[in-house]
Amino acid sequence: MEPPSERRRDGDFSFSATDDERQLVVVLVLQLCGILIVGAVLLQASIALLSEVDHATRKRRLDRRRLEIFKSQTDILIRRAETSRAHAALTWSGKRKFRVVKRRVENRTKDICSFYLEPHDGGALPPFLPGQFLTFELNIPDHPVPVVRCYSLSDSPLVRHRYRVSIRRMGPPPKAGADVPPGLSSSYFHDSLKEGDIVDVKAPAGGFYLDTASERPAVFIAGGIGLTPVLSMFKWLAETGSRRTAWFFLAVRNGNDVALRDEINEVASKNRQQFRAITLYSDPTVQCVEGKDFDCRGFLNVDVLKRYLGTSNYEFYICGPPPMMEAMVKALSDWGAPEADIHFEAFGPGSVKKVQKAELGEAVSAGFKVQLARSGKSLAWTKEAGTLLELAEANGVRINSGCRAGNCGTCVTAVKQGGVNYLVKPASVPAPGSALLCIAHPAGDIVLDA
Repeated sequence: MEPPSERRRDGDFSFSATDDERQLVVVLVLQLCGILIVGAVLLQASIALLSEVDHATRKRRLDRRRLEIFKSQTDILIRRAETSRAHAALTWSGKRKFRVVKRRVENRTKDICSFYLEPHDGGALPPFLPGQFLTFELNIPDHPVPVVRCYSLSDSPLVRHRYRVSIRRMGPPPKAGADVPPGLSSSYFHDSLKEGDIVDVKAPAGGFYLDTASERPAVFIAGGIGLTPVLSMFKWLAETGSRRTAWFFLAVRNGNDVALRDEINEVASKNRQQFRAITLYSDPTVQCVEGKDFDCRGFLNVDVLKRYLGTSNYEFYICGPPPMMEAMVKALSDWGAPEADIHFEAFGPGSVKKVQKAELGEAVSAGFKVQLARSGKSLAWTKEAGTLLELAEANGVRINSGCRAGNCGTCVTAVKQGGVNYLVKPASVPAPGSALLCIAHPAGDIVLDA
């Protein structure tokens, strides 16, 4: 006879457990539940611990980043203070004589040449802000008066023993007649200035320069020889260890026209994570290989910028031919870039002009009376007459001038009565009672000491 706990019939595989076995199962279940509960508690504690560790790690990382930013900002402030002290101690007023110590042709067509300048007196040089220019007073043979011209400094501001300007030989204006001569000052530099020659130079100046205190990403846009001031900015960012993201867009006709690209590429190649350089050829030759010699075919426009940048949340620095700058400034504004983030260089009467609203009223169209006190002339000014400098020149009154864009200050003239409106913001505001005539329209009837 089978035991009660093992009752079984043939073909029946069910079992009946004893009380001890049932108790054992209960104990096992309770132990398993306990293990699960302990595991859940441990898991929750581990999650909390990991969360604390992650929070602490992120906090340390954030504190380290804040410390790096603070250190970077402190370094910038120290550097700016040192630059300001050095500039105040070493700068000069008026003209200073510089010796041309080196000339270097920069492109295949040989129409761009760099001139390396050292002070003839052997003294130290003041630092300059990346993007600023030098003003030259040139005594050109067979020219009755000195010619004043401004040229951007094309090297890094951290090069303290000499200055460099890179100048393109300017031909006659497009569509000009055969009797129109090429650029007077650029031809003098290319044809007459030799190593060892002396030139008169004013201290670095200009309001188009990189905001060295900013940490926002920057975009440098250059057309042709307009690369000189923005190259100085690009090199400064690299050489100071800046953490800012930077793009450099260079637009030229083809490989024969490009200059200083080795310096641009060197900056970009040494800082691949932060800096990018994009070259565009509008008219590549058969020898120009896309993807090797240049990145894009065609003209530089905002669609190209959108393709690479994706957003207009950058600080933009632009220098190039006036039509390119004018189109680019408008396109960037339409894209959503604030006016405060769009910076551009202006040289010459054809440069971009941001006309003040005050100049567009009915009073401007009506015209004003302009008296030139020393010349004894009374002239009628209308908007079509252009700037006060252009009005004076058109009526036979010569006023010293240079850049014709409010940069060099050569045309500053005393205003005896009345006031002016400026077409563009001057690089430096003249003293009260004076005006820069090359960028000024009269605000009403005016009397000038000219």
